[in-house]
Amino acid sequence: MLAVAARYGMGCSPRPARRLEAFSARHHPKVHTMPDALDLLTTRRSVKPLDLGGPPPSGAEIDMILTIAARVPDHGKLVPWRFLVFQGDARLKAGEAIARAFGADHPGANPEHLELERTRLARAPLVIAVVSRAAPHVKIPEWEQVLSAGAAAMNVVLAAHALGYAANWMTEWYAYDRRVLAALGVKASERVAGFVHIGRPAQAAVDRARPVLADVVTRFGA
Repeated sequence: MLAVAARYGMGCSPRPARRLEAFSARHHPKVHTMPDALDLLTTRRSVKPLDLGGPPPSGAEIDMILTIAARVPDHGKLVPWRFLVFQGDARLKAGEAIARAFGADHPGANPEHLELERTRLARAPLVIAVVSRAAPHVKIPEWEQVLSAGAAAMNVVLAAHALGYAANWMTEWYAYDRRVLAALGVKASERVAGFVHIGRPAQAAVDRARPVLADVVTRFGA
């Protein structure tokens, strides 16, 4: 990922990485830090799909994102996930299925609302859906397979950030609607872990409050 960041000129503030590096130097002088990777991890932000513009990632960049997405823990090497890529006019074609399902459930919906549903996957220039193929296995718990799909989705987000884009991992109602999923080619045995919207941020993202470590960390035996 360091090579990716260097190749595509990831423009992130060095301050978070420098703070972590200084902390490690003081408390763990023998620990080798990777500032570029730490910078990547500490500067990632979610950006609303409507705030993601073009131009979209190139074909080579999409392949890079997907290659990185596939490099996740996978107990048993089952590959319990796959990817659906929506770009160009295909985003609106998929949106027709979303609007059709919404209209069937809301026959009184006005044209503006139907158009909103039709453009769900067209708000950002690129959308990558991570599809979980988790299934019962004689040795590998299904839960671990589901977690692997979640890790793949997170890698999509991080890879996009490393290439200079922003992303938003989300589901929304249509990720759980079997009519829409069937129209998108998602099998009855599969589930969508998320739709990752990717594009260039219109403005610098504002960070949100993060958990206080003392509230989420328990040191066993302490």
